[in-house]
Amino acid sequence: MPETTAPLGVSFANELGTIRVYSANASNIWIVILDDDNPREIRREIELHRGENDIWSTSSAALKPGMKYALRADGPEGPRHAFNKELLLIDPYARGIKRESARDYYCVAIDNEFDWQGVTKPNVPLDKVVIYEAHARGLTRGNTALPDDIRGTYAALAHESTIAHLKKLGVTSVELLPIHQIISESHLLNMGLFNYWGYNSINFFTPHHRYASLSAIEAGPQAVLNEVKTAIRELHRNGIEVLLDVVYNHTAEAGGRGLTFSYRGLDASSYYRQDDAGNYHDTTGCGNSLDFSNSHVVDLVIDSLRYWTNEMQVDGFRFDLATTLARDENNTFDPQHPLLEKIVADPDFAESKMIVEPWDVGLGGWQTGGFPDRFSEWNDRFRDSIRRFWLSDIANARNSGNHGNGVADLATRLSGSRDIVDGPSGPLGAVNFITAHDGFTLHDLVSYNVKHNQVNGESNRDGTNNNYSFNHGGEGEQVDGETHAQRRRAMRNLMATMLFSAGIPMITAGDERAKTQLGNNNAYCQDTVLSWVNWQLSQHQLDFEDTVAHLIKLRNENPVLRPKHFNNFDEATPTSDLARWYNVFGQIMSDDDWHSTENRSFCKFGKSVDEAGNTNQLLLVFHGTEEEIEFSLPNEIETEAFELLWDSSLERPTATKSLAKPGEMIKLPPANIRLYNVL
Repeated sequence: MPETTAPLGVSFANELGTIRVYSANASNIWIVILDDDNPREIRREIELHRGENDIWSTSSAALKPGMKYALRADGPEGPRHAFNKELLLIDPYARGIKRESARDYYCVAIDNEFDWQGVTKPNVPLDKVVIYEAHARGLTRGNTALPDDIRGTYAALAHESTIAHLKKLGVTSVELLPIHQIISESHLLNMGLFNYWGYNSINFFTPHHRYASLSAIEAGPQAVLNEVKTAIRELHRNGIEVLLDVVYNHTAEAGGRGLTFSYRGLDASSYYRQDDAGNYHDTTGCGNSLDFSNSHVVDLVIDSLRYWTNEMQVDGFRFDLATTLARDENNTFDPQHPLLEKIVADPDFAESKMIVEPWDVGLGGWQTGGFPDRFSEWNDRFRDSIRRFWLSDIANARNSGNHGNGVADLATRLSGSRDIVDGPSGPLGAVNFITAHDGFTLHDLVSYNVKHNQVNGESNRDGTNNNYSFNHGGEGEQVDGETHAQRRRAMRNLMATMLFSAGIPMITAGDERAKTQLGNNNAYCQDTVLSWVNWQLSQHQLDFEDTVAHLIKLRNENPVLRPKHFNNFDEATPTSDLARWYNVFGQIMSDDDWHSTENRSFCKFGKSVDEAGNTNQLLLVFHGTEEEIEFSLPNEIETEAFELLWDSSLERPTATKSLAKPGEMIKLPPANIRLYNVL
């Protein structure tokens, strides 16, 4: 196999092991084989030789599956370099890593054999996807139905109680917060905390050991890897996809004064974006940014994606701070960046879901709507618009008598945010969310006006102050019953708006159970019950979980709620749904209706038709004030009756379905959503 196409890392063939490592600036590289029983002892060192394209390699019968090893590298001094031949380094392509201490890690050569038992990827169509963003540990850590020895582990993801919950909800795709091997920041460890979210990778091929069961950790990296594969296989067996949140934009080695574990010791000048004085150009807020103007860094990401797609059978990825991944040699975002183009063109990723967080913290970092059509983008405008309509606008009305915003922006978000993602993917180019791991939970969004992050050890300076939240009359949990009822209604309205909107919806784990983090909107370092999904539920939490499941079921049953294409105002076709908008008098919305900042009520008639001529028609009614009003159902819609499918004023779904006639005047309670089937 030509040197430039051979795989990097350790591979085996014909009873020989081969190690390949990239470094443009090293003068010497060695593989260090460690003792099987005491990995602090070096058994043998073998020198690698520089080949074509700055790939260093060696082959030897001494390199065997299961061996424990590390790398050493030597090279020039200078502001852009950090070579130290005394340090044992992690192989960037290692498939297994073992932690000996806070500073000491070694690699393990892995055997990829695994029995998938004929289970294949679910390949859920994009229009049917409902994402459930969850932490691999936090999802199950509080589930007492699980055996104690697997709670909070990869093994727990495959347990029947976990899968039963996911299937009850009706979500199609679990998006796991980062599970690549991570190293926590020193300042957190010094405070007795840990980077719980895991956005601090040190290796892009190895699953993080801490989320494995104790028995797997003790057995070693091979057992950890097999536990991850088993979880993916069993989720797939039940029709549930697995997406990974991946952090390729930076590493755990931090800035120029950070610790050296891998990339910095092999070739800091090539892996990290620096100036000639060695100052790191940081567009991630984490101390460093990988240099994606270097083709080898691009290849590192592509190789990692291919490994997780093919070997680990992962269904797709969410790219953290994706703007950094597409910055060119001038540190400028390029929508035709080679990394993006390679992902689009690679047949291995043809069926993979590709989702980007379309921003970073650098100059020109906000790029929502700027990525190629192949990528679905986190829709932060959707988040902010829906929060404003149901929360801060209503708070404004209580305080000043004026809401300040009408329905125009809400209607744009309901219709798929065409002002942002106007490409061939239609509304499926946007991932809609109200909350994510980063920020308030849904419960806290309706219960707190300000963040309460004191336990994070940063004097409440961390976390955003711009939340568009509303506590409905009292901060925190100690409020009266009426305030709690208003909050629950607001949660139902927020969740329904997302699940009834065009685009791909994403639910944050725990929100379906009205989980609180006590006002903490940046719980990245809280590996406690504060962050874990709650499994001991009150009646109101059970009711809300049933409501969320019912809303997802309605979305799945009605194609008009999950269109593949943007709608039009004339007629329904297989390539474009019909959408018409009516005011409270049952008349087509006028320009004055659209532009009024105090018109807060409307309904949307939607009709879809498939290639076989099957139609689906729904009427969606929104009322966004705290006043009861009368609303005239449109008379011009051809139907015998409107059948009420769901009403947000109800604490839980009901099987009773009342009928109303076209032109009938109905009473809408405060802050209400209704969904009608058009018979």
